[in-house]
Amino acid sequence: AAAAAAAAMEPERECRVLSIQSHVVRGYVGNKAATFPLQVLGFEVDTVNSVQFSNHTGYAHWKGQVLNSGELHELYEGLKLNNVNQYDYVLTGYTRDTSFLAMVVDIVQELKKQNSNLVYVCDPVMGDKWNGEGSMYVPKDLLPVYRDKVVPVADIITPNQFEAELLTGRKIHTEKEALEVMDMLHAMGPETVVITSSDLQGPLGNDYLIALGSHRKTKADGTKVTQRIRVESPKVDAVFVGTGDLFAAMLLAWTHKHPNNLKVACEKTVSAMQHVLQRTITCAKAQAGGNKPNSAQLELRMVQSKKDIENPDIIVKAAVL
Repeated sequence: AAAAAAAAMEPERECRVLSIQSHVVRGYVGNKAATFPLQVLGFEVDTVNSVQFSNHTGYAHWKGQVLNSGELHELYEGLKLNNVNQYDYVLTGYTRDTSFLAMVVDIVQELKKQNSNLVYVCDPVMGDKWNGEGSMYVPKDLLPVYRDKVVPVADIITPNQFEAELLTGRKIHTEKEALEVMDMLHAMGPETVVITSSDLQGPLGNDYLIALGSHRKTKADGTKVTQRIRVESPKVDAVFVGTGDLFAAMLLAWTHKHPNNLKVACEKTVSAMQHVLQRTITCAKAQAGGNKPNSAQLELRMVQSKKDIENPDIIVKAAVL
């Protein structure tokens, strides 16, 4: 018991994340959606704000500034000059600029030279499907940069189905094809691939959204072991912004805490997502009073969900495939 008490007193080794994402003054996307959950879960988070906007661009109006690749490099140089550029994780999301993305890759490669255990978590945000039709909402020239430069240095990637199809050049119609696409993505570099949403039909039917995860580990003798899971979570009838950023941040945290158990990491991540989304839609509907909730009312109820983020009640189970 004394040993256990001593272990409890022993501070956990500091774990530091460099998060390069958007910043909004009002609301929760990008760094605003990622920082709070990571801090609540015990991580030190150093944020580089790739943009500073008044609010996300789904509102009727937005104003702000964009950081360019030279300015990103300058911020990184400042950290380097003070010798405080040691990181355990790098986290990136939505980017619109190829030179900015290329600079991120340079920084990740340099940080990996310093710490070979550094884990780069990348959400390759490029587009999505609406009514079965996929379209890109970033410039088309980002695709080759993600495919040829970013994904090969990433360790964990969280594409949606459309983005996984773009990266591999393969369409997904069945779960079997999704698993093959995830294998192709593993072959490009990342050892963990989570397809965060898909239009596949699962055992629970139409009211559920399917996510698929795959973790490939190379054992000491060189053989590869792959764990694959399927998670079905209830669809929530609203368009939220920032959910992908929140998902990637929580997945980073839970894979850190459960390094060889993608099933548990995904259950905790998706369950926490459900708690946040249910709370958000309930509050938004109450505020909208019978009307359709607007962008401001649909901002994620992040602070109110602190306990759910910290210790999620597991309401969504993953199936091992």
